Amino acid sequence: MSIPPPPGPHQPPGPQGQYPAPHPQGPYPQGPYAPPPYGAWGPYPPQAPVNGVAIAALVLGILCFLPAVGLVLGLIALRQIRRKSERGKGMAVAGSVLSSVGLALWVLSLSTGFVSDFWESFKESARESATVSPDKGECFDVPSGSLEGMTYDVDVVPCAGRHDGEVFATVRLPGGSFPGDDHITSVADDKCYALRGDYAMDTWALPDNVDVYYLTPTRQSWGLGDREITCIFGNTDEKGILTGSLRGDATTLDADQLAFLETARAIDAVMEKEPEEYPEEDLAANRTWAGEVGDVLAEQSGTLGEHSWPARAEQPLADLVKELDSARGQWAKAAAAGDADTFYVHYDEGYEFYDGQVTITARKALGLDTSPPEYATDPGDSDADV
Repeated sequence: MSIPPPPGPHQPPGPQGQYPAPHPQGPYPQGPYAPPPYGAWGPYPPQAPVNGVAIAALVLGILCFLPAVGLVLGLIALRQIRRKSERGKGMAVAGSVLSSVGLALWVLSLSTGFVSDFWESFKESARESATVSPDKGECFDVPSGSLEGMTYDVDVVPCAGRHDGEVFATVRLPGGSFPGDDHITSVADDKCYALRGDYAMDTWALPDNVDVYYLTPTRQSWGLGDREITCIFGNTDEKGILTGSLRGDATTLDADQLAFLETARAIDAVMEKEPEEYPEEDLAANRTWAGEVGDVLAEQSGTLGEHSWPARAEQPLADLVKELDSARGQWAKAAAAGDADTFYVHYDEGYEFYDGQVTITARKALGLDTSPPEYATDPGDSDADV
């Protein structure tokens, strides 16, 4: 039986007389050069954080957005990085450099007017996108099929086919603050009805189921620069449509047709001034008006007589001139009437020429519409045409 050796000077006996085990073997050599246990060194120290201002400076520098701000942030980041020993110096420097370049470009652009031109182009594009409407002479369809409550959301289509509306005029409103829906509607009523005769000079050619509609600026579109009223011909039947163009002006009519229709428009203009009061209520106003009618008939009779008409229309127009001269005599007598009854006698006689057979024959010879509109059957209707 072997006996364990006595304990050495550095190995005190352990409990129960056992001796401690030698130092555990590991990957490191034993002896005075062995590293201390892990707990003696501790974990590796954490990395310094990245400066947030440097990140912002780099982003603004890359996007060229607010270059002056990006440059300032870059300089602030560099100062903070030195003071706090943070990371991100490269980002701060890059952001400062890019922002400096962007700032220089902005200064150059402002001096050359590039930015101003760009901004105006941007606003113009915004206005066009918000106020797109068909132009004069164009026809269109609306998604709902009804012109009531329509918006700028329309589809331009050929006028030769079926369509919902046809633009015959545009009216430009003055600038300033939004004048209100009621004011704009009132202007549209006045201007659009007055301008329809410039586009469709022959009112006899307008179908009875055609009326005037319009597109007007809204408060929202006004803020984007919309100042335009769009005047439109449309069907009075909500479910009705139009077929073919209603245009009848210098672009579609010949010189003889234009001469005749200009005369008719001049006569219509004075007829529309008929006083609202009856002769028995205000005889003086009616007499004054009758005198104006006589003067216009004399003037237009001379214009028709002086025009050189094609052979087929010479006699029909000569007959019409005689008709106008006869009517002028009746209006002169109405202007001199001493009482309402006498006025009415010459008033009725003076209206005989207005939509009679002589006028229809002259129109036929010139290739114009020969069907008097329904409203022309009433002699006192101011919308009748020669």
